[in-house]
Amino acid sequence: MEMIKLIASDLDGTLLLNKAQSLPEEMFPLIRQLKELGIMFVAASGRQYPNMTKLFAPVASEISYISENGALAVDRGEVLYQDSFDRKLAEKIISAIMAKKDAEFTCSAKDYHYLMPKTQKFHDHMLYEVKNECRFVNSMDEMTDPIMKLAVFEPGGITDESVKYWTGNFGKDCVVVTSGNEWIDFVPFGTNKAKGIREYQNRYHISPEECVTFGDEYNDIEMLKAVKYGFAMAHSKEGVRAAASYVTERVEPFLEKLIRAKGNIEEVI
Repeated sequence: MEMIKLIASDLDGTLLLNKAQSLPEEMFPLIRQLKELGIMFVAASGRQYPNMTKLFAPVASEISYISENGALAVDRGEVLYQDSFDRKLAEKIISAIMAKKDAEFTCSAKDYHYLMPKTQKFHDHMLYEVKNECRFVNSMDEMTDPIMKLAVFEPGGITDESVKYWTGNFGKDCVVVTSGNEWIDFVPFGTNKAKGIREYQNRYHISPEECVTFGDEYNDIEMLKAVKYGFAMAHSKEGVRAAASYVTERVEPFLEKLIRAKGNIEEVI
């Protein structure tokens, strides 16, 4: 009998479908029921940590987090680790984003994102739609905190050309990976969501056979491969589905079945 002890899920495109910016209400009681069964829930996202705690407000202190694509892990309020990005490289990437037509950037510190919006529309999108904690600056000199991650936002959507452009320019210096329809993330080598999963596995003596992960993007692949039960969303790109052991339409029905089975995955699959 294989009992699950940890469930980790991506947010955008996985728990947040059709560009939703708030979680389905049924998630919160499900997380509490998992907790009662001794199953920990980890939210794993490219999003910033403060934004994630807002999304999970009713259960924020009861779950664990992998944020900024694996650059930061926070376990019920305690920082497990925090990666930092090379500052000179960050300056080079930001300059390239500022020079590219319509492209915008976010620069991740632990408690907020640094932004230099080119348009009011992007300013409002980050502040009011995505609801990030933001610090608006006029230059790199004002970004005094350690940087964990950079991201480029392309309002027209990420194309194969833009992936080639950013990978071609910076792929030899750091990990360049798509993170949703309009975003590409730049993170230090070795930083990905699986790094966070491994930290939790070590901390709580949980094996890969006792873990389930859910994701839909290329930044989820390592996490899907880090456990026995990796689920790609049915709408994922082919490369993401190929990396996963299983495919699902939605996360919540799986969680309901697992709770009914009291954590015994063999009754669910």
